[in-house]
Amino acid sequence: MARLVRWTALTAAAALLTAGCSGGSSDEDKDDGGRSSAGPSAAAPSGVPQALASQTLDWTRCKGTDDAPAPDGDWRCATLKAPLDWSDPDGETIDLALIRSKASGDDRIGSLLFNFGGPGGSGVSMMPSYADTVSSLHERYDLVSWDPRGVAASEGVRCRSDAAIEAAESVDSTPDTPAEEQAYLQDAADFGKGCEKAAGKLMEHVSTTDTARDMDLMRHVLGDTKLHYFGISYGTELGGVYAHLFPKHVGRVILDAVVDPAADTMGHAENQARGFQRALDDYLESTGQDPAQGSRKIVDLLERLDAEPLPTSSPGRKLTQTLALTGIVLPLYSESGWPALTSALEAAEEGDGSELLALADGYNERDPSGRYGTTTHSQRVISCLDDKQRPTVAETKKLLPEFEQVSPVFGAFLGWDTAGWCHDWPVAGQHETPEVSAPGAAPVLVVGNTGDPATPYEGAQRMADELGKDVGVVLTWKGEGHGAYGSGSDCVDSTVDAYLLKGTVPKDGTVCS
Repeated sequence: MARLVRWTALTAAAALLTAGCSGGSSDEDKDDGGRSSAGPSAAAPSGVPQALASQTLDWTRCKGTDDAPAPDGDWRCATLKAPLDWSDPDGETIDLALIRSKASGDDRIGSLLFNFGGPGGSGVSMMPSYADTVSSLHERYDLVSWDPRGVAASEGVRCRSDAAIEAAESVDSTPDTPAEEQAYLQDAADFGKGCEKAAGKLMEHVSTTDTARDMDLMRHVLGDTKLHYFGISYGTELGGVYAHLFPKHVGRVILDAVVDPAADTMGHAENQARGFQRALDDYLESTGQDPAQGSRKIVDLLERLDAEPLPTSSPGRKLTQTLALTGIVLPLYSESGWPALTSALEAAEEGDGSELLALADGYNERDPSGRYGTTTHSQRVISCLDDKQRPTVAETKKLLPEFEQVSPVFGAFLGWDTAGWCHDWPVAGQHETPEVSAPGAAPVLVVGNTGDPATPYEGAQRMADELGKDVGVVLTWKGEGHGAYGSGSDCVDSTVDAYLLKGTVPKDGTVCS
C-alpha cells in the first residue's frame, strides 16, 4: 500500500491519466522556435555553472505513452538539465521533464509552477488535467509543472516488478504474530534493496532540498526573477523549503493542503490517523450513523478480513485487510467519493470485496491489465532520504495503543507504517523535520481545510508560524476533502485568485465557511 502521508488525491485520481514528455521532434512541432518565452532571468542561482544557467528550453509537442495519448491543446514539453549532486554543480547532470501551456492573454505575469504532491507525483501527467481547475489563472500565467528528480520521466525509479508488487499485497501491514512481523519487515527491506539497485547513485540526490534547488534553476531558465508557485500536499513542504533557501526569490506562493513542518515521523503518522478518522466520522455522520458505532462496524469488518480475505471479481485476487483499508482511504480524499464508499462497504458486508478492491487499485495506480504506477516507489525513495528517523518495532508497539485511541480504524496501520516504511533503508536520512523559516520573504498564502484527511488543518497554522512573522498568512476553509482550492468554495477560489492575479494579500486568519 502507498504510504498515506504526503500523498495528494489529485495525483491518485489521475493515476492512469498519464501523458509523457520525450526529447526531440520535427521543426513543425515547435511552438516558439524552441526557446522559452523570456529566456533566463537576471537573478541566476548562485553557484550554478554558466552552461546550466544559460540553457534554453526546447519546447516541443508532448509525446504520448503506452498508458495515455499526448495532451490536447498547446501543451509543450521540454527537458531541463540540473546537477545530479548540488554540492558538486560542475559534475554530472540529470534531465528533468517539464510541461507548459503559455498564458492565454496579453497581460502575462510570468510562470506559475505547480507541484501536486506525493512526493512522487508526476506533474507532467497531472498538469493538463488540472488546467480547467485553474482556468482563471491561465490567462495571465504560463501553467508549468515538472516531474521532480526520481519521478516518472525525470530519472524515475521502479523498485520492484508488477508481479512482486501484487505478491506483496498479501503481506499483513498490521502484523499480529512474530512470523507476520518478520514478513512485514523483510518485505520493507527487500523494497529498499530494489530501490537501491534501480536508482544507483541517484538514490542519495532526490531529497526535497535537491528539488527546491532544481526549482530555483527552473525559475531562472524560465525567465522569472521571482518564483510564483502553487504547492499542494507534499508540495507545501517543498514550497516551504524553497522559501527557506531562497527567500528573496519568493513571488506569489500558495500552499494548499498543508503538511505540518514541525511534525516528525511519529507526529506525521498521528496527524494522519487523526485526520482520516475525522474525515471518516464526518462521512459516517452524513449517512446518519453514530461515528463511534460506524467505526466499530468497520473495525469488525477489517478484523474479519485479517482472518479471511473476501473473494472478488478480479481473477485470482482477494480483498485483504490492507487492501480494504486502502479502499476506504481513497474516497475520503473528496466528499464526492463518499457514495462510492457507502456502496463498497455495503458490498463487503454482503461478502463481495470487488468494490473496495477497485478503490484500492485506484489508490495504488493499478490498471486493469495488472500494471502498477511508480508513484509509491519514488515517494519512498524521496521521503526516506528526507527523514532520518527510523523507529524500531519496539518503539512502534509502545505507541500503538495511542495511535488506536486516536483512530480505531487507521491507527494501527499508520503506527506500524512508522516502523516499516524506511526499515533497513540503504541510505541515511537528512533531517528530523524540514526547515521552512523564511525571514524576509514575500507573504506566502497558506490554505487549510478543516476537513482535510491527509494533511489535517492544524498543519496550516504550524506552517505559517514556521515561515515566520509577516510571511505566513493563513486562509481557512471549513470544508471536506484534501485541499481547498477548486473544491467548491467561491470564497477560497476568489481569495486565492486575487492574491495570484492582483497581489492582494488577505487578512491573516480569514475564514471561508
